[in-house]
Formats: sequence, C-alpha cells, structure tokens
Amino acid sequence: MSTVLVLNGPNLGRLGSREPDVYGAANLDDLRTLLEASALDGVSIDLRQTDDEAELIHWLYEAVDERMPVILNPAAFTHYSYALRDAAALVTKAGLPLIEVHISNPHARETFRHTSVVSAIATGVIAGLGFDSYRLALDFVTAGTPD
Repeated sequence: MSTVLVLNGPNLGRLGSREPDVYGAANLDDLRTLLEASALDGVSIDLRQTDDEAELIHWLYEAVDERMPVILNPAAFTHYSYALRDAAALVTKAGLPLIEVHISNPHARETFRHTSVVSAIATGVIAGLGFDSYRLALDFVTAGTPD
C-alpha cells in the first residue's frame, strides 16, 4: 500500500472556524500534518475535501480503480446519501478497507445525526475522538486487521 485516501464531505473545509466547540480549532491543514506525521514509512496521505456529493462519489470510484484504502468523513451526507453509500459499498466489495470517521460523536448530538447510511457497509466506524478518529483509522488501514 502506498496511498491512503482521506475523504471529507461538506462543510469540513471550514474546520477551525465552524463550531469550534464541536469540531475544535484545528483545520484540514492541521489534520494533514497529523496524518502525515503518523503514517508509516512508504505510506502517503491523499487528503481531500468537497462540498459536492458527485465529486466525493467519483473519488470513491477512484479508490476502487487505484486500489486505495479509504478513510471517509461523509459529514452531512452520512445521514441521507444513498448514492454515497452505494459508492462506498463498491470500496468494501472490492476488498478494500473503508473506515467511516467523525470528529464529533453523532450519537451525542441531534437525533437526525444518529443515523448513518454508510455505517452498515463500512469496514469500521470511529467517532467522537476529534482528529484522533482519523489517526486511529489510519493505524487500522495501514496495519491491517488484528489477529
């Protein structure tokens, strides 16, 4: 494995200024720095963010075609995007890990955030640990499954 695709959905480009009481004061550049420092030798991080559902779906297709594991924070798409869910399922059906991550704990927030259409097809879900959710996902996809 040489590249891990780290995909972020809508509004996450505003990290650092959007609801810092929920998401913290760090931004995507800080996340990139953390993940690059945490990555094993020979593993590169391809971190992307979009507010466009179609673009996020095409990135998941790219992950399948290029055989890249995915760390996915679907953000608001988590709760209703069946199109995103179906594209994410292509990743796991191709035998690649897809870890759904969330900075906050959706289950401790508004009721509409309690449902994820992605979780059922994800390899795993890590939520509520801030940027450590991503770091733990990176550890998993680069180390493989435990014995």
